[in-house]
Amino acid sequence: MRNMENGVSASSIEGAAWVKSSHSNGDGSCVEVAALRDGGMAVRNSRFPEGPALVFTAREAQAFVAGAREGEFDFVAG
Repeated sequence: MRNMENGVSASSIEGAAWVKSSHSNGDGSCVEVAALRDGGMAVRNSRFPEGPALVFTAREAQAFVAGAREGEFDFVAG
């Protein structure tokens, strides 16, 4: 897989299957994630599906998910 930069068009990520949380409120305002072939992940704003995506390495993605599971970011949307 080629090295992707942050801000790449979300639609240009080959094979991305975008998933949103079942906790989304239904008005289209949610974060979507896609697993990347190299183990990383991409994140986009569902209101702008063609817009930029943030791209994370496998290690970055693992650290973020672990922190979210442990409640480290609960202060953001408290």
